[in-house]
Amino acid sequence: MTKLNKGDLAPDFKAVNQDNKSVSLADFKGKKLILYFYPKDNTSGCTNEACNFRDNYDFWLSKGFAVIGVSPDSVASHQKFISKNSLPFPLLSDPEKKIIKAYGAWGPKKLYGREYEGLIRSTFVIDEEGKIEEVFNKVKTKEHTAQIVKTLNL
Repeated sequence: MTKLNKGDLAPDFKAVNQDNKSVSLADFKGKKLILYFYPKDNTSGCTNEACNFRDNYDFWLSKGFAVIGVSPDSVASHQKFISKNSLPFPLLSDPEKKIIKAYGAWGPKKLYGREYEGLIRSTFVIDEEGKIEEVFNKVKTKEHTAQIVKTLNL
């Protein structure tokens, strides 16, 4: 499993968003990016996290950040999730888990004592040059913005 750390070059990616438009890391050169990985549209934790980014979206824009969510869900699922929750940022569809695995967001998990492979909720803050500025592997879904702000001293 890939393990990315602060200071590493962010792996390039290319995927389609909820509008079937291609999005790549290169599109954000010269901008800061919050790239977050979440397991599934319309689940409680994932909705809490997305809505936390939504509620703080103007703050992120004012600090020069773009926000993108990534999950294995389909484009159609992303469209419904965005519409239902009024999300102002794009969601990338990665059903083959290429981006998810490149960022080390896929691996062993435990639930009720049972081990299985799954998406590990994580967030990567990427700087203007494409370097990883910070990695969050223990995401607090309802207060993720505050968690990032505190760590980055924004």
